Amino acid sequence: MPADGETIRVAVVGAGSWGTAVASMLAPKADTTLWARNPDLAATINAGDNPAYLPGVSLPADLKASSDLPGTLDGADVVVMAVPSHGYRSVLSAGAVAISESAPIVSLTKGIEQDSLMRMTEVTADVLPKHERQRIGVLTGPNLASEIVAGQPAATVIAITDHDVALQLQELFGGSTFRVYTNPDVIGAETAGATKNVMAIATGMAAGLGFGMNTRATLITRALAEMTRLGVAMGGQASTFAGLAGMGDLVATCLSDQSRNHRVGYALGRGKTVDEIVVEMNMVAEGVKSTKGILALADRHGVEMPIAEQVGRVLYEGAEAPDVIMSLMGRAARSEVE
Repeated sequence: MPADGETIRVAVVGAGSWGTAVASMLAPKADTTLWARNPDLAATINAGDNPAYLPGVSLPADLKASSDLPGTLDGADVVVMAVPSHGYRSVLSAGAVAISESAPIVSLTKGIEQDSLMRMTEVTADVLPKHERQRIGVLTGPNLASEIVAGQPAATVIAITDHDVALQLQELFGGSTFRVYTNPDVIGAETAGATKNVMAIATGMAAGLGFGMNTRATLITRALAEMTRLGVAMGGQASTFAGLAGMGDLVATCLSDQSRNHRVGYALGRGKTVDEIVVEMNMVAEGVKSTKGILALADRHGVEMPIAEQVGRVLYEGAEAPDVIMSLMGRAARSEVE
């Protein structure tokens, strides 16, 4: 990171809704370039908007966009990865040669790599084996892009193990309406971000079926228990799941119509198939791809995740939403604290 008073150069890789929102927040305070795979999209962003992902939002005049990945990354003091999990490795690999080994790398991606079952910080370290591992982290929390760019008050977590870098990133990302907390628990924060997408599909299904807040509150509460069990088994801290990365993000994703994963679940509850939903959506819903990986991790660590299992039945086995919700209700009663 540059010394105090020097301009910070930030590369944001991925021009979807959240990548564009974060780049827009950073542009007024840092030399920020947003990479878009499509040259036409980069040109549109340079003209002041991103209608495909943030319709109706005027972007800062000082935000630059480029479709040149190595050029975007070359000389960057901070790299922000906003690429969906299924394309994360290939994009990072394509730009790896241009990334400084000491530059903090912050993932915005909430998912699991399908084949390796790696979290995105693990993928980053795998692609960049010489990179300083303690400078690889994640930004996560209840951060719906359209609300953030509208300036609505919100908070997030920067999870990274280098304390000094965490404080620098906290200052860089923070703003008058965007409060940033730090947390050294990368495993917990990242696992929470991936698992909550699965749980949002379940809650969306309940909403689509017409069930009210009692049902959804029950699902959210038990979902938090599942997320925490898996995260702790993987080496995370239980306290992380009670915070913004866990409960905060879970509530926002499960209850907001802006959440892509909630919308997938809602459509499933209304009787649509996964294939129909995927074709209709312009943006990736991470939970559709991540559920399989989350279930595989649960199996690896011997963790019971009944809600995730039922979501998997709907996504991959053709089960019907009403049947899986009732299947959850029919499970044997047990102590809440077990």
